Amino acid sequence: MAEQTQFEELARQLSAVGAVKRDMGRILPPDCPAGSAAVLTLLGRHGDMRMSKLAELLAVDMSVTSRHVAHVAARGWIERHPDPADKRSRILRLTPAGLEQLDELSRRTTHLLAERLADWTDDEVAQLIRLMTRLRESFGDCRSTAFRLPVPVTAPVVEETTRTPAST
Repeated sequence: MAEQTQFEELARQLSAVGAVKRDMGRILPPDCPAGSAAVLTLLGRHGDMRMSKLAELLAVDMSVTSRHVAHVAARGWIERHPDPADKRSRILRLTPAGLEQLDELSRRTTHLLAERLADWTDDEVAQLIRLMTRLRESFGDCRSTAFRLPVPVTAPVVEETTRTPAST
């Protein structure tokens, strides 16, 4: 097993990945913020789904999901159809315009990664993919399980006695 210092460095490096994500966010089209891009990406990867499933995959509250869905629907990138199994629910589906937007997002992301990792070998990129996949799998489904910190072991509480002038 790795040493404590290795896990500390790993935590620092994972924290620094935020800078990579922010840089990737800067290449998004102005009318497609990160939340909208995530909706399109998930629908592209998983296909048609209910809003509740999308909220689960996004790991956000239903109200946040509704705002993202409203944004992409207003741009014509998705359609909302009645769910045949439950008319109160809606099935979200990418439109041809949504597929075009998803292709544009993929082109931009691929271009940025190719540019930034130009000095990496194919083997290094493949190794990064394998290790990131393994890391993600080690954490399991982070959307449904809460992480609990271990209860720290504390020293026993020693009661102080108050000395009175008579006891001295």
